[in-house]
Amino acid sequence: MGITLPDDKRIDYSLTILYGIGWGNVGQVLTQANVSPSKRVKELTEDELKKITEVVEKNYKVEGDLREVLTENIKRLKEIGSYRGSRHMKGLPSRGQRTKSNARTKRGKRKTVGALRKEAWAKLESGKTADAVKEKTK
Repeated sequence: MGITLPDDKRIDYSLTILYGIGWGNVGQVLTQANVSPSKRVKELTEDELKKITEVVEKNYKVEGDLREVLTENIKRLKEIGSYRGSRHMKGLPSRGQRTKSNARTKRGKRKTVGALRKEAWAKLESGKTADAVKEKTK
């Protein structure tokens, strides 16, 4: 599938590196392939590796195929004009989370917006006017 599994890790952990296979799916994959989850990747035989890849390819969408499906789903939501699609377009959480205090992952670094104190505003204004006077004299 284009991913190299680390040799020194256990196979149950290593399979979670594949996009689309998590802890819940690993047990099912290994039982269908008749492989012990406690084996290391370097201890697996060629037959066991083939069994695991066959099970994964036959039963699960992983890596590029899964990413493609997800982007198509999001594109469809945007095209039909759904609420979830509009949240994706705006870069906000789409599953009902609050945004007043959290959602920093989606929204990015904080940008302070609001009123300034009179002293700070006066300093900004005086700095602007001083620059304008300097430019006019040149």
